[in-house]
Amino acid sequence: MKLFRQIIAFSSLLVLSASCATQPRTEMVQAEAATECVVLLHGLNRSWRAMRPMAESLQSAGFTTANVDYPSQSGSIEEIAPSAVGLGLDSCRAAGATKIHFVTHSLGGILLRYQNEYMPIPDLGRVVMLGPPNQGSEIIDKTKDWPGFEIFSGTAGSQLGTDPESLPSKLGPVDFELGVIAGTKTINIFTSSMLPNPDDGKVSVASTQVLGMDDFLLVDDSHRYITRSDIVFRNTENFLLKGEFLKDDKTSSDSD
Repeated sequence: MKLFRQIIAFSSLLVLSASCATQPRTEMVQAEAATECVVLLHGLNRSWRAMRPMAESLQSAGFTTANVDYPSQSGSIEEIAPSAVGLGLDSCRAAGATKIHFVTHSLGGILLRYQNEYMPIPDLGRVVMLGPPNQGSEIIDKTKDWPGFEIFSGTAGSQLGTDPESLPSKLGPVDFELGVIAGTKTINIFTSSMLPNPDDGKVSVASTQVLGMDDFLLVDDSHRYITRSDIVFRNTENFLLKGEFLKDDKTSSDSD
């Protein structure tokens, strides 16, 4: 199916990183006659650029995509989620989508869970989360009191601990079709040392899981690079289309 680019600018051109942006904005690429759309939400201290390889892969599969750029350090999860998730939904609906899927990385998954729990999304389709801190991250527990922590991670980052008062701990089971992909490779030995093994350098494999998920896949990727991996691309596409990950890839990861 041919794709044509329809760039929707909401306040200015998409040239700033998420850390500099003051308002969410999106890069919209519409597939011809498509009724299904995928919203992409990046992680903490990242931008829409981190999700562009995934967006391009999904576009090749015939999906309309709305790649949201939001300022992850601009407030709490309760403040960021309505605007970031809402912008993606509005963009897809404006493009004529009747079913809206999500692909999220890290913090993006928690934004979606929070928003859907407090304002259920009637046209929500399937969701793939990459390295989500569904049970929080022990790194936050150990570093949130360090000087300068909030300058780097913002209020939202400080909410991602594992204690009972953390925001992930307060969320209930998921009530939508969800596939979780967790990485087992690290490029940061220091942060990895703060986590139970196996981990991706930011989140442990155990912490990515959540009650109610439909499928789970381990990949040999780090937290940072899980968004640009071929095995992640093809399994994300398969889950959005069929509600499951590829059996051959699951067998391979289980035997490693």
